[in-house]
Amino acid sequence: MYDTAFLDLPALRAAGGTVRLPGSKSISNRVLLLAALAEGTTEVHDLLDSDDTRVMLAALGKLGCRVEQMPGLTRITGLGGQLKDGARQAELFLGNAGTAMRPLTAALSLLGGEFKLSGVPRMHERPIGDLVDALVGLGCEIDYLGNPGYPPLQIHPAAHQGLRLDAPIRVRGDVSSQFLTALLLALPLASARQDVTIDVIGELISKPYIEITLNLLARFGIQVRREEWRRFVIPAGSRYRTPGSIHIESDASSASYFIALGAIAAPIDGQAGIRIEGVGADSIQGDIRFVEAAQAMGARVDSGPNWLQISRGAWPLRAIDLDANHIPDAAMTLAVMALYADGPSQLTNIASWRVKETDRIDAMANELRKLGAQVETGPDFIRIQPLAAGRWKAASIHTYDDHRVAMCFSLAAFNPDRLPVRILDPKCVAKTFPDYFETLFAVSEPVAVPVICVDGPTASGKGTLALEVANALGYGYLDSGALYRVTGLAMTRAGLAATPENEARIAQIARELPLDFSTGRVMLGEEDVTEAIRSEAAGMDASRVSALPAVRQALVELQKRLRRLPGLVADGRDMGTVIFPDAQLKVFLTASAAHRAERRYKQLISKGISVTLDSLRQDLEARDARDMSRSTAPLKPAQDARLLDNSDQTVSQSVDQVLDWWQQAQPFGAASRKGAT
Repeated sequence: MYDTAFLDLPALRAAGGTVRLPGSKSISNRVLLLAALAEGTTEVHDLLDSDDTRVMLAALGKLGCRVEQMPGLTRITGLGGQLKDGARQAELFLGNAGTAMRPLTAALSLLGGEFKLSGVPRMHERPIGDLVDALVGLGCEIDYLGNPGYPPLQIHPAAHQGLRLDAPIRVRGDVSSQFLTALLLALPLASARQDVTIDVIGELISKPYIEITLNLLARFGIQVRREEWRRFVIPAGSRYRTPGSIHIESDASSASYFIALGAIAAPIDGQAGIRIEGVGADSIQGDIRFVEAAQAMGARVDSGPNWLQISRGAWPLRAIDLDANHIPDAAMTLAVMALYADGPSQLTNIASWRVKETDRIDAMANELRKLGAQVETGPDFIRIQPLAAGRWKAASIHTYDDHRVAMCFSLAAFNPDRLPVRILDPKCVAKTFPDYFETLFAVSEPVAVPVICVDGPTASGKGTLALEVANALGYGYLDSGALYRVTGLAMTRAGLAATPENEARIAQIARELPLDFSTGRVMLGEEDVTEAIRSEAAGMDASRVSALPAVRQALVELQKRLRRLPGLVADGRDMGTVIFPDAQLKVFLTASAAHRAERRYKQLISKGISVTLDSLRQDLEARDARDMSRSTAPLKPAQDARLLDNSDQTVSQSVDQVLDWWQQAQPFGAASRKGAT
């Protein structure tokens, strides 16, 4: 996950490959609550790991459930419908997870304890009054701790014998289907003596999500009778029973971004579009019907029980006019696909967008307009004009702490004008799909990967500067100075000597080194070799392998392959002159030999190494002279490099300077390091 102020997506031109999606949020949190209410232990396979599921798991732990987590498996020992002593009072923080707040409100109202439920400020703006009204009408005791109709809530114990079950429980269906889901999940707690009936007032929106709820209730032993979409009856004597084991489907809403990707992007050579594994034609999720909308816009889709294959068909895409009530979350993706259509597209019956993580109608309209689109909106619709080539704008997309806004607008990076897109607060995708951007990059082909080069003499601080800049931008980091040392180490471990007869084998080893520098440590696969390559023996091996031409060429190839999305910051002596001469920004970092000697002196003394300042300065001056007079790739600034003397600067000041230069090279306007545009 990218935990940066913003993430710049370079222009992307093609896509292809296979993606495996995380588990469904809607299924995951329903299953967790049902497992908690059921008798026995439930093994949940492939549970979504996200902000929403984490807050649910934390809440269940406070309620007395035993929660055991292992890779790919979560084991929940349920309450059997009864709170345990010591867990009858708790304060539960539920973030911005509607799939936790609404069902827990209903369940805790019937479990007989004293509970405070709260969340982030946006959760306190999301309505819950209709659900609370239904529960209070049943006889539950709930107080608002802030604005009436909204969380936070205080839930008081309610005696089951005092519940009013003779008349149907009435709940509005036109605000959020989560209200009905919450009642359906919780009311079996009250059905021991008689049938419990729920009547839906008004049109029920998002019916496919109710289908998920009914399907999962059946898996846990609750057979709800449904009379069309107006009445639901929970039979007397209903009791939650664990199914023993249950697997979570991949998230169909998350699949929408990759279905759209296959429809929008030109195919990568040798690839047949995008294959999605983990969700397919047999999905119980309503958002799988996004496939129909994508096909209507021209996507080619093939599917099996647990997979989808998508490729570009009609191009430009065909405009669409769709009642999107059945796919409210996935329909947001259609709004960005509409930019690539042959005419205006309209999505209607989406009033529920306004009470989600943000007002999604306004949010989508605002950000689409930043890209250059003409957009009309109303209480329950959005209408988008497509963008022709030459009309797109580079934009910083405000994400409103809404994961779906961030993921939708990543698709704008495939625009025909080859403009980058900036996603502000990219970590908001953690709500449902923490590795979304990494997954997108793995199947996308860029027009070009941006590179920042930081060259300079020994002990100038280029490694520290480059790593800090890479971390600020979410880019990869290349410590070129470690390459020959790691190669020498790998050569020795392979039992080879740096001789001409071994040159080809050593070059092959160098070419395939599994290196990662992103943490500031030198990782060779899973092994940290940072200290191992600093020994005197490693230095001598590095000198020997550097004399082999085939090894030098192999390492040039390796460095160029490390140029990956979303970008790279490389430090060394010839990054901007030899390895990445087309880099967008080249920095030549230097400081006087006296300043560099003083820094190195402090480092060595702190490690207990005895040394003198004069000897260090003389050594650095001698190394500078050798490096600048080398016949191959001598140390010198690239012609277009920016010179940065950090003799009197802190690391933070140097980082700010480089980031300012980088911002000046971007098309987003006066964007700051904080991502404010």
